[in-house]
Amino acid sequence: MTHSVSAPPRQPVLAFLAVGGVAALIASAAATSSLALGFLPWAMFVGWVAWYTRPTSLGQGVATWLCLFGGLVFGALAVTALGVLSPSMGTFALSAIVFVVALTVVSMRNVRLVNNTPAWFLGLIAFFASHMEPGVISVVELGATSAIGVGSGWVSMQLQQRLARAH
Repeated sequence: MTHSVSAPPRQPVLAFLAVGGVAALIASAAATSSLALGFLPWAMFVGWVAWYTRPTSLGQGVATWLCLFGGLVFGALAVTALGVLSPSMGTFALSAIVFVVALTVVSMRNVRLVNNTPAWFLGLIAFFASHMEPGVISVVELGATSAIGVGSGWVSMQLQQRLARAH
């Protein structure tokens, strides 16, 4: 049995490149702005990626960012707990902390507004990858940087949709 799959409609080359160019321009501006503000540009891209987990509306983007921010908070709490528990529990402290954090984050899938599990894990990953000391300033800095990314993803999508409608 042969299955035929029809190709998506082809876009004119210039229109195709223009849509990609919009994303490239917004990404470049967001990375440069993050750097100019003293933020980690890669952390901005964590927010950008989080946006694209549910790119439906600005409201959904805010909800996604709340999940990412929650992951940052949990990451800071996990690092703090690891420092407190490791002397008495040894390597078992890591297992216990990961279990509690993962159980909590995955359970958020049933909590309306903050049920974007990938965004929660992106926040955790970003905090751990930053190697920042756990604390309010670290979480706020990473949260602000990721907000630039989420916002830039939204702007990019809006401009790309307008461009696509024009063609």
